[in-house]
Amino acid sequence: MHIRIDDLKGPAIADLLNEHLEEMRSVSPPESKHALDLGGLRAPDITFWTLWADGKLAGCGALRELDARHGEIKSMRTARGFRRRGVAAEMLHYIIAEARRRGYKRLSLETGSMPYFEPARRLYSSFGFTVGEPFADYKLDPNSTFMTKELGAE
Repeated sequence: MHIRIDDLKGPAIADLLNEHLEEMRSVSPPESKHALDLGGLRAPDITFWTLWADGKLAGCGALRELDARHGEIKSMRTARGFRRRGVAAEMLHYIIAEARRRGYKRLSLETGSMPYFEPARRLYSSFGFTVGEPFADYKLDPNSTFMTKELGAE
């Protein structure tokens, strides 16, 4: 597997993110959908990566800088044909390492609270994220689960 910064201009990533947004619309109420589209992911405070396996797009993830000590994971997605093959864990490991390299002391994320999102919550928990309060501009929402990991030396 190979991870690289992506400019979000290729058709493969556009297709994967459209699939992601469509799926989020099908499982989350509109007021609780926090996934960003291509334009939102091109914001200067976001770094976006794609993960490739055997020359195919296997997944993606992004890191938003909330401030000099706090980052947010955005747009973690595994392509359908690569699920349950360690893609999400590889991307999450990479993003956590990058957050530490940047000197962040805290890394947070928002995911859904519905059963559909249980695998994501289990993955984040296995990496040491714990359920907490809303952060940044998020508001308390019964459809959202907010998770945070304090980043120390490991």
